[in-house]
Amino acid sequence: MLSDRDSRNQPERLALASLDRLSRDVAVPRYARPSLRAGILHIGVGNFHRSHQSIYMDRLFNECLDLDWAIVGAGIRPFDCTQRQRLAAQDWLTTVVDLGADGVRARVTGSMIEYCEVRPRAIVGRLDDPAIRMVTLTITEGGYYIDATTGGLAGEHPDILHDAAHPDDPTCVFGILLAALNRRRARGLAPFTVVSCDNVPHNGDVTRRTTLGLAAMMSMDLADWVAEHVSFPNSMVDCITPETSQRERDLVANRFGIDDAAPVVCEPFRQWVIEDRFPQGRPALEHTGVEFVDDVTPFETLKIRVLNAGHAAIAYPAALMGYRTVHEAMEDRDIAGWLDTLMRREVLPVLDTKSGVDADDYLMTTVRRFRNPALGDTIRRLCQDGSNRQPKFVLPSLREALRKGASVDGLALELAFWCRHCATAETLDDPRERELAAAARAARHDAMAFLDLRQVFGDLGRCRRLDEAFARQLGVVWAHGPRDALRRYVASQAS
Repeated sequence: MLSDRDSRNQPERLALASLDRLSRDVAVPRYARPSLRAGILHIGVGNFHRSHQSIYMDRLFNECLDLDWAIVGAGIRPFDCTQRQRLAAQDWLTTVVDLGADGVRARVTGSMIEYCEVRPRAIVGRLDDPAIRMVTLTITEGGYYIDATTGGLAGEHPDILHDAAHPDDPTCVFGILLAALNRRRARGLAPFTVVSCDNVPHNGDVTRRTTLGLAAMMSMDLADWVAEHVSFPNSMVDCITPETSQRERDLVANRFGIDDAAPVVCEPFRQWVIEDRFPQGRPALEHTGVEFVDDVTPFETLKIRVLNAGHAAIAYPAALMGYRTVHEAMEDRDIAGWLDTLMRREVLPVLDTKSGVDADDYLMTTVRRFRNPALGDTIRRLCQDGSNRQPKFVLPSLREALRKGASVDGLALELAFWCRHCATAETLDDPRERELAAAARAARHDAMAFLDLRQVFGDLGRCRRLDEAFARQLGVVWAHGPRDALRRYVASQAS
């Protein structure tokens, strides 16, 4: 049996009833949860959503503003069942810890008030409520059924074919949205606005294109109605958020005295820029730091091509060199020098930034964020899902450089590092793992075997200038190793 002292030292299990017993170092909701009413349904309640959108909503409710915009969680993957169980046991609360170089701060967020059963029909039923005026998505970069060659809907995907043939029994997110929109149309209810919060260029346009493509396979009448009445504003989101492991659960328990089965740790930096197109209204998130703009493109382009592509640029050489965390890799002068040179020589010069944001200052801020030792972000996380991330983060700069006749040696080297990683890594954690591994191994003797993956590279493999640069850089990586390849590239750009 525990003594009184031992009992006091035990972490407090997170729940509504225990909030007033938490340490004063932990910020808790200042609003009464019963005062909140649902207004947003969010699909994909992972770590990023809870470190980002949920925080902004929590801030808004703490100002006693727009209490009728609370979040309803939803999901359709096996992971979502586990997540729902964890969060249900703690009244849908989450501990979010900001890991800054200058200190660690924790808050409990309560902006999500329920979570749908993990069944497509349950989500469709919840979306039938006119109080739900917005649907937000974090379904990962690979969740949008994009054909890499055409940029349109991957209409032959089994999920798309199923939902097109069975519109009342959907299995994918877009089938669910269309089933719900069709029901609302039949009832004469206004449609909800759909906001993607994924790191996908022009994510609202992509969401609209996929939704309309599937709708057209179901009914042109439905597709025309969606095109006329449903808004898909583009948004740009940013907050580096690592995975949660036992390390993070122990931190929350030992540092803040909270027993949270699903805490989130992240950096203190957050940014959210959204195009202001909400026919059914929106929460007043400008009071919490969200920027509403007419066109998100310049903000999005800068973030994707510097921060996201920067992550990709350091991930694969760091993995090949045996680094485990991002900040450790950034302490390596060769890796840090490579990132700076690549960005200044080949990425920033082909950027067209009209947002008023200083690109050089943004790069320096990004480097500081990567160097944050408290975050513990892993190289393994950055290496995941390369076949979906590379086309969105790295290839746009490559295409623009080729179009302008600019240098592509560094961007080709980034692809060479990825190729070498695919050839030798024990696991890739990528939906195209087998194809990538086979092509990467073949590329050691025939470099074009990798660029011939049209689902990833589209028609880029037909560009002679890229073919030559990639073959040359891949040869250096295999023959001399990643560190020498980094040094050679930086030295070649010094003059």
